[in-house]
Parts: sequence; C-alpha cells; structure tokens
Amino acid sequence: MSNTLLTPFDLRLLAEGNHYKNYEKLGAHLLEADGVKGTRFAVWAPNAKSVAVIGDFNDWDRDSHPMRNHPEAGVWEVFVPAVGRNTRYKYFIRSRAKGYEVEKADPYAFATEMRPGTASKVWNLADYDWGDAEWMASRAPKSAHDAPISIYEVHLGSWMRVPDEGGWLTYRDLAPRLAEYAVKMGFTHVELLPVTEHPFDGSWGYQTVSYYAPTARFGTPQEFKFLVDTLHQAGLGVFLDWAPAHFPKDEHGLGYFDGTHLYEHADPRRGHHPDWDTFIFNYGRKGVVDFLIGSALFWLDRYHIDGLRVDAVASMLYLDYGRKEDEWVPNQHGGHENLEAIDFLRRLNERVNAEHPGTVTIAEESTAWPMVSRPTSMGGLGFGFKWNMGWMNDTLAYIEKDPLHRMQHHKKITFSTLYAFSENFILPFSHDEVVHMKGSMLDKMPGDEWQKFANLRTLYGYLFTYPGKKLLFMGSEFGQGREWTHDESLEWHLLDNPRHAGLRRWVQDLNRLYRSEDALFEIDSDSRGFEWIDGNDRQRSVISFLRRGVSPNDELVVVCNFTPVPREGYRIGVPHEGCWQELLNSDATCYGGSGVGNLGGLKAETEPTHGRSHSLNLTLPPLGCLIFKRTEC
Repeated sequence: MSNTLLTPFDLRLLAEGNHYKNYEKLGAHLLEADGVKGTRFAVWAPNAKSVAVIGDFNDWDRDSHPMRNHPEAGVWEVFVPAVGRNTRYKYFIRSRAKGYEVEKADPYAFATEMRPGTASKVWNLADYDWGDAEWMASRAPKSAHDAPISIYEVHLGSWMRVPDEGGWLTYRDLAPRLAEYAVKMGFTHVELLPVTEHPFDGSWGYQTVSYYAPTARFGTPQEFKFLVDTLHQAGLGVFLDWAPAHFPKDEHGLGYFDGTHLYEHADPRRGHHPDWDTFIFNYGRKGVVDFLIGSALFWLDRYHIDGLRVDAVASMLYLDYGRKEDEWVPNQHGGHENLEAIDFLRRLNERVNAEHPGTVTIAEESTAWPMVSRPTSMGGLGFGFKWNMGWMNDTLAYIEKDPLHRMQHHKKITFSTLYAFSENFILPFSHDEVVHMKGSMLDKMPGDEWQKFANLRTLYGYLFTYPGKKLLFMGSEFGQGREWTHDESLEWHLLDNPRHAGLRRWVQDLNRLYRSEDALFEIDSDSRGFEWIDGNDRQRSVISFLRRGVSPNDELVVVCNFTPVPREGYRIGVPHEGCWQELLNSDATCYGGSGVGNLGGLKAETEPTHGRSHSLNLTLPPLGCLIFKRTEC
C-alpha cells in the first residue's frame, strides 16, 4: 500500500472544491504503508512556502518531518512511521509572506487535546460498533414535515454535573441519564449546542476551531458516538448545532492560516464580524466551501446525526448585517445580499439531501428572507425547517406584559398567523432567551409566584397547540429559577417544590398530547390546519382557535385566557354538535393550578356563536389554557 491516500482524482476534486468526503483524505489517517504502520498527514495550505508536521513523535521539531507539496491542489502531505492513536500534533507553516511562521491545529482533525491545550490528536474513528441500525433504517419519517417534532435543547456542560463536585459528566455518563429523561418527558428529539471543539467555554461552542472534532471536555470521539447511539436506541433523534457563519481569531485556528486570509475574507468589511469580533468565512473560495460542506456531511456520516441546526444564517445572508452604513461592501449588483453565502447554503442543503436522505437542516434565520425552507428547485434556500423568531419575539413581548395591559398589545399574540404558513417553522424558546440578563422563562412572567407559574403553563399550552414544531431549552420545562449559566448545573433541586414539579408534569402531558393528536402536527405548514374561532377578544385577552389534521375527525379546540380572571359563561363557536372532552387544563391542581374548569368536558349547545351553528358555554380558568376534542356522548 502506498503511503499516500491522495490520488490524482482526489487532487482534482480538492482543487475544484467538489470533494464531499474530503475528511477521508485530509487530516491525520492511521494506515499501513508497505508493511509499516504510521499516520499519513495532509493539509490545505496553498500559500505556504513550506509545511512540516510537528508533535510528540518528534519533540515538536520543526525541521524533522517536512511535507511535500501538491501545488495543483495546494495540499501538503507526509507519511510518518510509528505514529499512533492519541498522538498530539500540529502543522508548522512558513508562509511566502516574509517572516511569517505559525503553528496551526489541523482543520480536519478528528480529535483534540483538552483546553487550554491547542494541539490536534491522531484518532481512529472506525473503532466503534453502532447499535442503532433499527433507528437509522426508520428515522426519516420521524423528522418529516408531517411528524410530531418536539425538541429538547441541551448544553451538555450544564444540563447535569457531577454531584457535589460540580465537574462535567462525560458523554458516557450523560448518555443514559439524558436518554431516560428526554423519553420520560415525551420529547422526540434532542438538540445539542455545538460539540465541535472550541477554546472558550463561554462561547457555548459557537466559536468553533475544529469543525471535525467533538470537544474533548466530555470525552473521546467514541464516547460521543456512544451518546448519540444511546439516544437513538431510546427512540430519540439527535440534532446538532453547527456554526458556519464565523470562527474565532485564536492563533492556532483557521485565521490567517497559511500567512494569507485563506479561510476568511481579507477585506475586514466582509471578513470580520463586528458583533462577535470573529472572522467570517470566504464563501466564494472553493476550498472553504468544500471544507464546510465536508464538515456538515461528516457529522451525518460518521456520527449518525439526524439533522443540523445552522446557526446565525441571517448574518450570512446580508453583507450589512451588524454593520454601519460605511462598514460594508455591496454585491456586484449594488445590493446587500451575500450572493456567495446564498450559493453556499443552497449547495449545502442540496448535498445533505443527496448524500443523507432522511436527515434535515434547520435555519436559525431571524429576518423575512423568503423561502428559507423551500426547495432550491423552487428558488428557496433548501432548508427543511426555519426557526420562527418573529413568533417567539412577539409572544414573549406579549406574555411579559402585566395582564392588565395585554389588551393593548393583543396583536402581538395574533399577528404571526399572517405568515405562519409561509415556511416550515419551528417555534423556539431557546437558550438565547434565558441568558444575558433576560432572566429565566419563569422569571419573565409577571405577577406573584402563583401567577408566574400559571402564566408559564398557559404560554407552554399555547406553544404546543400553535402551528409549528416545538423547541424548549433545558430547565425551562420545570421553571428554572435563575437564568441559564454555562458553568453550573440546572437547578434540579427545584423539583422538590410542587409548583416546579407540576409545571414539568404539564410539559410531559403536553408532549404526550402533541404526539398523539394528528391535528397538532400533521399539516403545520398549511393554513388548513389552523382556524381562528375568535382572535379578536382583546378586551378580555382571550384567544380561541381550531387545529385540524388531514382527517375530518382530527379537530381540537384551544382556548387561552391571558388574564388572572376566571370567566364563567364564556361562549365559543364550535364546528360540530356533540360532546367535547376537556383533554388538558393547565389550571388542574396536579399542575399547581386552582382547579377551575369544565368537569372534564361538556356538550355543544345549538346556540350560534362566531358564525357557527353550535357553541360551548365554558368556564375559563385564570391564566389558563384549555384543549378540547369532540367525542361520542
């Protein structure tokens, strides 16, 4: 066997930026060449004068292992005998730029040393026996547009920590705990904040240095595979946050990699992110696009990830994002759209769909950019889903108001129906809403302690019944007291308090109902699935609506009272006669409520209301959410 893995065909694909399995060729790969075991290293550094691999095996000697150049692709490689797994290494680069020398981590490394160390590690990813074949064979329908998708968003370093000591649990420690809890709570998917290696804990993983390596904070690559495997075997999908919008300036990272602005734009008006003081990828460079698409495919391929949530898409789409008038450069047509980033995102989504059907991509996109979650063949960006940031912002702005003043802001809770079906939306109450002095979800709620919990239960009832898939950040399901911090465990002790335990039970029951009722998920992105009964009762701050599935029998009635006033004799029109069962009531005593309700259901009366021939004469609990379904009397 030759000590090179780079064939002329590989070099041509790398030069063209079309090598979608570049991670099989670049980076460090254990192999046996002509009977000699060792590691073959390869790195893209087209503007380097020379490159050498340094590490534990040569006492970090910059001259002992020079690499040979393939100028047609800008790639350097060398085979080093006797270098095995877990060996630390870097690349020493001398640039053509006069006097510039630097030691760089491997952009394609499969593993890294623990921070504050910055070296890459030689690793063999094949050394793991997966047990999730059943999940992989049947997963596609579970992330489809007509499936119930309820996502539990998790930061692994602070979901749960070592008792008393406060240190991190490993991937292997977390796996059974997280799987058991998410299943118990009724979630369908777990979404992990970025696990790609990053130097700064406080970035939560969003300032990535190694786009092909799971962070060493919680264990080895095989242990991360064990975490994903365990979640899959428990019936849970796994989404991964992925951050291709920017990267940090740490010297060992991607910035100024070969003495030139290789991965980032040279012009700071395009290559520097003013909000985060980070570099921005040059999406017009073939090797950069190949690197990023390869990273996305890598996690789906080698780690069986079911979907990628792409961070900060809005910052990629607009050249003037976060910039003053004189701080950005228009595109070739004079506009502010980043045409290169648009092409990259479309190509990314096309390759994911082609290479890994049954997986999804999700855009965190906060503007009104059209057709984000529509196919590229229709002119869209090609994402499977988009976070509904408008709904989230309006809903929180409304719910944070004192109930006495909500009538003046009623449009905040109803406006989103004007665009609710323009995309395949996910409704996110994410980590971003419980940090940076925003307070926890519970702390956002107005009123005394009882009212805070009642408000939050009603908010979650609205979340789980409104059109769109669901996402809830960890701790929000039981009413975390303080806002989230990345370096402490969630406040699990709060579950000893009946109100926190009641809130968690409410979320459990909402998930159970959501997954069992087709009307709540089957046609989320179609206006046929939603109809107002009354969205205009601003004086009493009450909304009522219908949710429908494909079958005519799949109909639910939802009523939310956003004031602390119980209302007897509140009449709403319903589409059918017969009995209507009260499936859930957020004010039930088992959730910590006052027990006001409708005794499990009531019969429709032949009194026309809201343009319908029949109606229900309801008792609305204070700050309560009710969900009804027609049944046989």
